[in-house]
Amino acid sequence: MALLDWLTKRNKPLSRMTRSELRRQELLLEKDRNQLLNKITKIAKQKQELFARGKEEKIPEVRRELAREFELKTTEQLMLSRQLNIRSKEMITVSRLRMMRENADRAGTNKQLGLISEADMLRLGKMIESDAIRSEVYQERLDEILRMGQEVDEGGASLSDAGQDVMNIWERMDTGAITDENEAFEEADRTVRQRHAAPEE
Repeated sequence: MALLDWLTKRNKPLSRMTRSELRRQELLLEKDRNQLLNKITKIAKQKQELFARGKEEKIPEVRRELAREFELKTTEQLMLSRQLNIRSKEMITVSRLRMMRENADRAGTNKQLGLISEADMLRLGKMIESDAIRSEVYQERLDEILRMGQEVDEGGASLSDAGQDVMNIWERMDTGAITDENEAFEEADRTVRQRHAAPEE
């Protein structure tokens, strides 16, 4: 399964997929990723067994064959690890876009998501195929691209100052700066009321 095909496919680009289509692709990628994980785990176990046998083996010819097999298993493991890195990045991409599509659907925005340009899609494809970019780094870069695209797409849909004040109070609760839920609610309610009352004063 090549995500690059979805990124550049003319008749159904990724940004036009419905959330059910994105979810279906996400599940397929998850299944593929889990199979790769199982294979890597199995090979790692086989390598441990080979190494233990080689340690106990005294016949040089047999030991050489075990060493050769250990090397082959390691090569296979590295190839599977590269595939796993790609699948992980593909899954992150589809998952992020599915969540954004769900948010757009809930907001009643039934149109093509103007998330990212075609040039950004190609950039993502190159990063997905690159072994040098691990999934954690890719996730950060993907979030940056989607954040920029979402800002353009949503326009004035960002939070007001009052809404941001409520977000800040929730974050303070997350960190333990505010522990009393009633106190937090009262502060949020008071802050929002003051924001709305300010223009009238």
